[in-house]
Amino acid sequence: MPEPTSPQPHPATTFRIPKHPRNVPDARTQACKALADWGLPIGLAADIALVATEFVTNSVRHCEVTFSLVEVTLTLHGDHLLLEVSDPDKEKLPTPRPAGQQDEDGRGLAVIAALSTRWGCDLRRFTKCSWATFPLPEVAPACSG
Repeated sequence: MPEPTSPQPHPATTFRIPKHPRNVPDARTQACKALADWGLPIGLAADIALVATEFVTNSVRHCEVTFSLVEVTLTLHGDHLLLEVSDPDKEKLPTPRPAGQQDEDGRGLAVIAALSTRWGCDLRRFTKCSWATFPLPEVAPACSG
């Protein structure tokens, strides 16, 4: 189970977007900016942004709380990054389901499972939180003289 988001002893960024389909690209843009600011490799950042987009899309599609916000938190934890996406609908939990070849949806959680080390969903006091972890590359020590 991931560590709670507060207090945060690790570098983190959190942003909120209104629960509406037109705002999903904003979530991806903000996640990409944070990941670029932290200097993550482009391929890893693209995977994390895609998983963030999938989680946000699930919140937008399935959260039945009117006029709610979706919260996205990215946290660096030493050897891994934790992505958390929260919304206030604690009744609708993400559940993998089979998708037929002709289905236009139903593959998001399979994509999340394929791109992340682990993923899950936790119920919190006022929200549900979908989360995923990603391994961070090792940083080579600087040579000394």
